[in-house]
Amino acid sequence: MSTNIFSQIPKKSALAFVNGKNIHYEVYGEGEPLLLLHGYTLSSKSWAPYVKEFDKEYEVYLIDLTGHGKSDAFNENLSIKSVAEDLNSLVRHLKLDRIKAIGFSFGGDVLYQLALINPSLIESMITIGAVGTWTINDFPEYRDAFTFENRANFPWLLEAHGTDDKISALMEQFKNYTVSVTTEELKTIKPEVLIMVGDNDEGMDLTEVVRVKNNLPDADLWILPNVAHGAHEGETKEEFILKAKTFLSKK
Repeated sequence: MSTNIFSQIPKKSALAFVNGKNIHYEVYGEGEPLLLLHGYTLSSKSWAPYVKEFDKEYEVYLIDLTGHGKSDAFNENLSIKSVAEDLNSLVRHLKLDRIKAIGFSFGGDVLYQLALINPSLIESMITIGAVGTWTINDFPEYRDAFTFENRANFPWLLEAHGTDDKISALMEQFKNYTVSVTTEELKTIKPEVLIMVGDNDEGMDLTEVVRVKNNLPDADLWILPNVAHGAHEGETKEEFILKAKTFLSKK
């Protein structure tokens, strides 16, 4: 089902030119800034059904991360840190001094890097299916299946990105997906973090989950039983919204 039917009309929809590329964003609601960040090969559209749950309390920002959606396609090798630097430049462009954030998968990986790049920016953040240190080569079956030639097996791609050129760039860069957060880096991350993972998420190594939880200065861990990668979706959506609102509202 298209997420477009859930979305409200944004009070602002624009492109910001930062770090030599256009980054697309939309703004909804009023209140403290809350960034919602999508997974790899998704776009800000994936968060559209959630806007109405947060826009009475927050000024919600839906952002097409570098290479995705209406933002410019990748013109260099994928780097999670580089994407986080683009996001940090966008935040500065928007004159946001303090934010809260939720990041799914790739979006969560970007948030950890953003917290390292700009330590005072994030007050609290929720990461979903995103934790630890790994590379796509740890999951060769995904790397080999997720190719442009197999794009028909991933029907959301055309809706999220629109053109074969952008889809091709995304799928080509998947081979460069590398996440690295050292134990020493974890110890310096200042925001309060809610680590959210499904216990059936094949991409989440529980030893890495424990390492991250044990070394973040201020972190809660929420493991959902019988739930896969999209732990905020489907049958767990209402529970996620309730938990997210409670966590983000803490002072």
